[in-house]
Amino acid sequence: QVQLVESGGGLVQAGGSLRLSCAASRNILSINAMGWYRQAPGKQRELVAAITSLGSTNYADSVKGRFTISRDNAKNTVYLQMNSLFPNDTAVYYCNARITTFITYNYWGQGTQVTVSS
Repeated sequence: QVQLVESGGGLVQAGGSLRLSCAASRNILSINAMGWYRQAPGKQRELVAAITSLGSTNYADSVKGRFTISRDNAKNTVYLQMNSLFPNDTAVYYCNARITTFITYNYWGQGTQVTVSS
């Protein structure tokens, strides 16, 4: 199992930046992939960015070039640096950890609100 605690959300003006943090309760190198998802009101949860234990990353097309996912293995923490924010980036952002053994387990943080004002 793994517990995830997000922080760093808040209110920012369009064009601004925020950095989200996700602290895991176990060694993140033992986690196959960690990612950030978001869910806006009335919409489905969507993948924003992910990073594997080998360091491979992938991003949603809508955030490429603006968001960067990274990790600090020593702190068991994954970050999402968000630049050039738009009002439609407003959502609750959730940290996800995916662990695959014989089956795949998904773990979620409690979510952190990001609000971008125009």
